[in-house]
Parts: sequence; C-alpha cells; structure tokens
Amino acid sequence: MKRTVLLFSLIIITGIGLSAQTISLEQARVLALANSRSLAKYDMSIRSSVLDERSQLYSMLPSVSAGYSASMSYLRNWVFLNPIDTFDSGLTLSVTQKIFEGGKSFIQKSLSSIATESVRKEALAEYFNVIDSADNAYYAALEAAASLEAAESSLQTAVLSLSIAEIRRASGMLNQGDYLKALADKETRENSRNQARRNLSLNIAKLRALIGITQNFELEQIDFDVYEDLIQFLAGISDEEADVLYDRFWNILAQANPSLARAALNNQRAEKNLSLAKRDFAPTISATIFSTGLGYSAANGFSTQSAGGISIKGDIPIDFWIRANRIEKSEIARNSAALDYINAEVSLETELQSSLLNTFAQAGSVLSSRRSLEYAEKHLEYVMERYRLSQSSVSDLGEASSLLITSRNNLIRASYGFLQSLSKLRSLGAIDDEQRLMNIFQN
Repeated sequence: MKRTVLLFSLIIITGIGLSAQTISLEQARVLALANSRSLAKYDMSIRSSVLDERSQLYSMLPSVSAGYSASMSYLRNWVFLNPIDTFDSGLTLSVTQKIFEGGKSFIQKSLSSIATESVRKEALAEYFNVIDSADNAYYAALEAAASLEAAESSLQTAVLSLSIAEIRRASGMLNQGDYLKALADKETRENSRNQARRNLSLNIAKLRALIGITQNFELEQIDFDVYEDLIQFLAGISDEEADVLYDRFWNILAQANPSLARAALNNQRAEKNLSLAKRDFAPTISATIFSTGLGYSAANGFSTQSAGGISIKGDIPIDFWIRANRIEKSEIARNSAALDYINAEVSLETELQSSLLNTFAQAGSVLSSRRSLEYAEKHLEYVMERYRLSQSSVSDLGEASSLLITSRNNLIRASYGFLQSLSKLRSLGAIDDEQRLMNIFQN
C-alpha cells in the first residue's frame, strides 16, 4: 500500500508541476499520506513486529550451535615444555530441539501474531486519521475562500451604500448621523474582509504543511451537485430510516473499525497471557538430536566423537503461591481487557450516533440556509432599490446586508460541515471508497 501511495504521489506531484498547480481533494489525500511521518513510523513498527514474530517462530525450530577450542601449554608441574608438543584443538557441532514445554512456544507465537496485527490496526486507524485531516484541511481552506468571497461582496455593498450616502450628504438629503453610520459599516466590513483573508492564508498554510508542498497552488472546487440527492434524503430522513441506517453502519463498524479491532486483540492477548501463566507448572523436555566433535592434539593426532540424547528439565513449583499470584494477576488483566472491549463498543456506538445525527443536522442546515440565502438576496435587492429612491435608510440597508452575509456564511459552514461529517463516518468505518460510502446511505 505504501509503495502504491508513493508512486501515485510522485505522479501527482509531477502533474502538479506541469499543470496549472491545481490540487484536487484526492490529490491532497495522497500527498498527505505520502508526507505523513506518523505513517512512516507505523511502517517501521510493523516491520519490527514482524521480525519479533519471526524470532519467536525461529525459537521453535531446532537450535544449531558450533564451537571451537584450542590450547597450548608452556609450563606443567614447574617443567617448561615445547608449546607445539602440547597443542590441542577441537571443533563441535550440535543440534537440539525442544520436544515439550507445555505449549508455551505456541502461545508466545500467538502473542507475537496478535502484537503484529494490533500494530497493523493502529496503522490503519492512523491511515484514515491522515485522510480525515487532509479532508478537514482541504474543506477548511475552501470554506475560508468562500467566506472571503462573501466578505468581499459584502464590502462592495457597503462601499456602494457609502457612495450613495456621500451624494445625499452633499445635496443635504442625509444627516450626519446616517453618514457616519455608513462610514462605520464600510470600515466594519473591510475589517471582516481582512480577517477573512487572514483565515484563508492560515488555512492554506496548514494544508500546505500537511501535504508537503511549498509552492503556491489552487484548490479544485467541490461539486456539491454530486451530494444533492443525499442531502435531500438525509434532511428529511424519518426515524425508521435513521434506525435502519444506524444498523447498517454498525454492522460495518463492528467488522472494520480499527479501535474496536484493537480492543478485541487486547482481549485475546490477555487470554493468551493467562494461558501462558498457567503453563508455568509444565516441565520442559528437550532432545539433543545430533552432536559431533572433531579434535586434534599433537600427542594423539585426530579424533572424532558423536553423541545424542534426551535431557529432561522439570519445574516443581514449591513456591506455588507465587505462581498462583501470577495467575490471579493475569485473570485480573483478562477481566480488565474484557471491560475495555465493552467500553470501546459503547464509545463507538455513541460516536456513530453522534456522527449520524450531525450528518442529518448538517444536511438540514444546508437546505434551510440555502432558502434563507435566497430570501436574504431578494430582501437586499428590495432594500437597495428603496435606498436608491431615498425610501430606505442606511440602517435598513446595513441590516439587509448583514442578513445576507450571515445567511451566506451559514450556507458555507453547513455545506462544508456536511462534507466533514461524511469524512468522519468514512474514518469510523474504515471505508476507503467514497462511492461505497454513498451506496451505504442510499441502499
């Protein structure tokens, strides 16, 4: 998966350099994955855990050992000797295999496998966490850009209002108080525009740090028409349909959620550790399958010897209270892991309910804020026309303009909030395919 991501990101980076430096959401996700140092660390952790698992497997295989020795003497019983005449050397080779140890090796092998799988689940959770972070950063940048556009439009309205106010003031048709209010309104909206520029720069900087690109780029806009049918459905979803949708998502989360899977693995690990503690009463039996030696001495020349046999080592637990204490402690750890799994289930259920309710609420907000914006635009047009005809005051125009920008910002927040809620559900279910996520809602 990592090689694929890196290759894809290389192609994308090359494409960005050759094109108009426009980044899509999918490209931002891939670049964030390739730039993630946390994922790189998890990759190393997985490789290290696989090596630990392999070492445990090797310990179950026959043990092969070789040795070499050599010696010479120059003094014996206070008599000096020729060292060459006393030269003695030997070479040994032996193969030993554990025959029985109460199944400890198999349990330890299972524990190593569980540890490796647990690290993989942690890496999977981080994988979707990076994608979720990329989505949120991308949406935040687009939201800030849309808010800046709305602030610019509102400022232009305030500038137009001020220009009309200046004409009226010059002709004596506007009092000083209304003129000062028009000035204040223009300055306020200019300050809001400047704050929107700052927010956009800040969000672009966060996205740039996440995806690892230093040069300037533009963001591809989101096609909200793709989500229109889903928004309409979720905004008017019934309680029965919501319950069906919850059950559908829960079935997916129960099988694929990384946090719940890690809790299940921790439960299995605690069970294995308890079983391993109970094996402390079992003896260990090993056999020397083959042993041979080759020796040479200056006095006797070459010689060979070979042997094979079985050695039995029994552990008689006289201090049985220590073993019993160890078993009881493992039982407590097992029970604690079982409670942790139940807590993980409850937390995940709550998180799923919260995410779905947030998705429903955001969909409803999109529709209501869309209608509000439509009414606010017509209201501003009406007030602006009356303002030109001197039938509305500066306060009336300011209130209508404020209503418009509030409605526009509400729609912007609801639209991108809806997308962020979808991203959260995708992370909870470890759903890598966005089309599959859409199908889950619409099945």
